[in-house]
Amino acid sequence: MVATVVQLTESNSQIQQTHRVFENQKKAFRNNPKPSLTERKENLKRLKRVLLANQDRLLEAIDRDFSCRSKDESLVAEVMPSIQGINYTLKNLDSWVKPSKRHVSVLFQPASNKVYYQPKGVVGVIVPWNYPLYLAVGPLIASMAAGNRTMIKMSEFTPHTSSLFKEIIESMFPEDLVAVITGEADVAADFSRLPFDHLLFTGSTSVGKLVMKAAAENLTPVTLELGGKSPALVSPDVPLEDAAQRIVFGKALNAGQTCVAPDYVLCPADRVPAFAEEVRAKFAEMYPSLRDNDDYTAIINERQYDRLQGYLDDARAKGADIIEVNPANENLKDGTRKIPLTLVLNTTPDMKVMQDEIFGPILPVVSYDQLDDAIQYINDRPHPLALYYFGYGKSLQQHVIEATNSGGMCINDVLMHVAQDDLPFGGIGESGMGHYHGKEGFLTFSHQRAIFAKQKFNSGKFVYPPHGTAAHRMIYKLFIR
Repeated sequence: MVATVVQLTESNSQIQQTHRVFENQKKAFRNNPKPSLTERKENLKRLKRVLLANQDRLLEAIDRDFSCRSKDESLVAEVMPSIQGINYTLKNLDSWVKPSKRHVSVLFQPASNKVYYQPKGVVGVIVPWNYPLYLAVGPLIASMAAGNRTMIKMSEFTPHTSSLFKEIIESMFPEDLVAVITGEADVAADFSRLPFDHLLFTGSTSVGKLVMKAAAENLTPVTLELGGKSPALVSPDVPLEDAAQRIVFGKALNAGQTCVAPDYVLCPADRVPAFAEEVRAKFAEMYPSLRDNDDYTAIINERQYDRLQGYLDDARAKGADIIEVNPANENLKDGTRKIPLTLVLNTTPDMKVMQDEIFGPILPVVSYDQLDDAIQYINDRPHPLALYYFGYGKSLQQHVIEATNSGGMCINDVLMHVAQDDLPFGGIGESGMGHYHGKEGFLTFSHQRAIFAKQKFNSGKFVYPPHGTAAHRMIYKLFIR
């Protein structure tokens, strides 16, 4: 009871602080509504400096939050894309901020049309626990580039990373420019109700609906980066060694706790046994042991661990074949929170593992007879955040592209579309809405203001009343046809 009261008091204090910061950022934006290009670049350079200076501390904090998180994975999937994103933005920001000229119809000449890219104001970012650094820094880069003030709500499930990120941001930026908010779920819920000028949320579809509902009360535009069940489609003729190696990498990275991880595999029925063997072999090459192997990441907490074990228990009870890939045959059930890559064969639609986004190292394999049957299987379900196709024939690659829809797609690879600086990242339907990364991130956090300008000569007077003149008839004849 005492702990609950203390938590409520702390949450109330954090909520009050959040509101105070929001008001200060609004005021600061009104005082400087269009930061110069030089200011924006300097802010990005300062962000880069503080990340590089603290990268070892950040790696250690993330490792502590997961109890075991591969530091190399954190370098590859968190630090590297953060730094590369800053570098790419610095290289291209000069061209992005320039007003773009647009066509003017002869009907309105002489005049000019331009689109000006102006900051929106105060941007809110809600960060999930699975990539707590990159999914905070990525939106911050785009928001800074567009000239906004930014408030970032970190996940309560990564307390060490959240606290450290707050510390290093406060050491480099004034609170009215960038502020990091910590706290429990009630603080996050209140955060989503603030009247931001834009709100970006990364997380589950169920929570995304609540965030969108809260934002709607303020008509706050939202970017929702959600998830879903991203399929990996193995063609009838692709070398299974190639497909298995890349799928295993994408599924084992961060122990499958990745929104774009391959959620399940669609494999030709006669190739399933061979595919399963290739998966076992490739996983063993990458992770010859698991228990004391720092390369293999643990599940973030007991709640997520129990959820994943529940999926396996449910599938087993409903007749699935469970293949645990544990190369060294180690005991992992005594508190390590490590789950081996686990194949689930002979699935049925009523299994939870085939209904929910897995978000862990469990890989169902669904058999198909004809490629178009697999495509139909994908299309019968909500649009996934990512789709992965494995096959080297160009005509079939194009067929899969045109016959399916997803937030993004890789051909003969997984995850790597997220790391492309010049590709937009985002979902569609239940997997999200809106895009960011690169130029699309700059555009998402910019108000694209249309400006029509004319000077002394007024061509518009030819359509002024009184109507029915020869000039009117000529204009109608020329332009309504």
